[in-house]
Amino acid sequence: MVSALSYAQSRETVMVPMRDGVNLATNIYLPAGEGPWPVVLTRTPYDKDGLDNRADNYHERGYALVSQDVRGRNDSEGENRPFENDMEDGYDTVEWIAEQDFSNGKIGIFGTSAPGITSNLAAAAAPPHLTAAYVTVAPDSLFYRSRFIGGVFKESHSGGWLRGQGVSEEDIDAYRARAVLDDQWKNTDFLFYRQNVEIPVYNVGGWHDIYAEGSLSNYLYLQKEGNPAARGKQKLFMGAFGHGTLQGDLTYPGGGLISGDQEEQFRWWDYWLKGIDNGIMDEPPVHFYMMASARKGNVSDKNRVIASDHWPLNQSLTRYYLQPDMRLRTTPPVKPEHAITYTFDPENPVPTVGGQNLGQDVGPRDQREIGERDDYLRFESMTLTEDVVVAGHIDMELYVSSDAPDTDFMVKLVDIYPDGYEALILDYPLRARFRNGQEAGNEAMLVPGETYKLNINMWSTAQTFEAGHKIGVHITSSNYPRFAVNPNNGTALDDSRTPAVEARNTIHLDSDHPSAIILPVVTETLD
Repeated sequence: MVSALSYAQSRETVMVPMRDGVNLATNIYLPAGEGPWPVVLTRTPYDKDGLDNRADNYHERGYALVSQDVRGRNDSEGENRPFENDMEDGYDTVEWIAEQDFSNGKIGIFGTSAPGITSNLAAAAAPPHLTAAYVTVAPDSLFYRSRFIGGVFKESHSGGWLRGQGVSEEDIDAYRARAVLDDQWKNTDFLFYRQNVEIPVYNVGGWHDIYAEGSLSNYLYLQKEGNPAARGKQKLFMGAFGHGTLQGDLTYPGGGLISGDQEEQFRWWDYWLKGIDNGIMDEPPVHFYMMASARKGNVSDKNRVIASDHWPLNQSLTRYYLQPDMRLRTTPPVKPEHAITYTFDPENPVPTVGGQNLGQDVGPRDQREIGERDDYLRFESMTLTEDVVVAGHIDMELYVSSDAPDTDFMVKLVDIYPDGYEALILDYPLRARFRNGQEAGNEAMLVPGETYKLNINMWSTAQTFEAGHKIGVHITSSNYPRFAVNPNNGTALDDSRTPAVEARNTIHLDSDHPSAIILPVVTETLD
């Protein structure tokens, strides 16, 4: 047992050695009084000193706080290779803290966004003294499934973030070309190591966040399929927020975090690091925000946080089929042949208007701002006579053909208000060459004129399409700068010299090719 020692409140910066001899700059914030204490750690590329004005909050609750610059950033030594050393470095830092006199051996780790990613990676390394984690907006797979969506590079998010971290344009080009899963991705990605997580993790996500699906995926895996030591000990909150201030004319009252992020985090630490039975583990493991009609000044009371002992909810997977008259119906089209063809010009991409973006242009903006374009198809249901409550994972089955060897298809789910406002809910692409997956050997070019069924992963949401509204599905082939533009030429991803070409892309919607979005319509009664 560690003996009690007396400390003065202090902040000390030390260099913590890693296993390969690299030293990482680390701030140690100690409360005044008798130690040792449980310790809460964060590891960040955004400057360890950013917690200077929050340390007192931890001290008042009886915690020591440690903040560390990750490898190659700010005052830390080493090469800046974002997230590629954070399993080992997280492990070494946790175990170094456990050896210090101020630590009682109970260590939690937390972070939002990049520090959330480093928290997950530390947990995946399973250091013996890591006791719990509180992870806000972090992906299940940063490299394989978050820098690329459906094989399409997230240009403004991933490219912009790497650039902001001082990564060279040459290295960003190399990242952009690595859509195929390789051994380096496998060796450094949380997705392939999360089976090693042995601790309780509180995952917090936002429906309009860049990592919304990752928060859900990590909770579901750890709670139901993960390491036996972790199963049944997980928590999830999904709010109505994004990775930055929401844009557009919608607002979601109470869409932030339960009781405020800080207070909920302390409840988590008190239970797992101090053994205080505060009831947090007696509460339902899932809380999520149900979004609904939310125009500023006229917000429906159907916008609310719902508690549940399970996710996904009980549901009926309901297909809404694209129709030749540009409607969505729950019955398949009856025409034996019908298709819509448009020209996708990479030199004139559809502009990004809102969505799950990083820092700016975030959230449910009005898609009418895109205007009328020949390469932008809008389908909509009839005006709803009753609410359609959707909660869970969404897929799009889209029948397509093209005269190009490779091209993209982009799908948006939209809540159309009575006055025509087209609120963006989800928007996701698939690069045709990756229609069979992103692993080695999956890549396959299109045969011009041949029809293919694409399964587009639309991620998840919780949305009530209220009576008087319409459900909208928009189809196009670009969304820039949210996603990189496909040059349609079918060349290697690192080929920037071959000129881009136009593609004539066709959407099939007939009795033999029933393109449809699959909505998880809730069948249980909600609070």
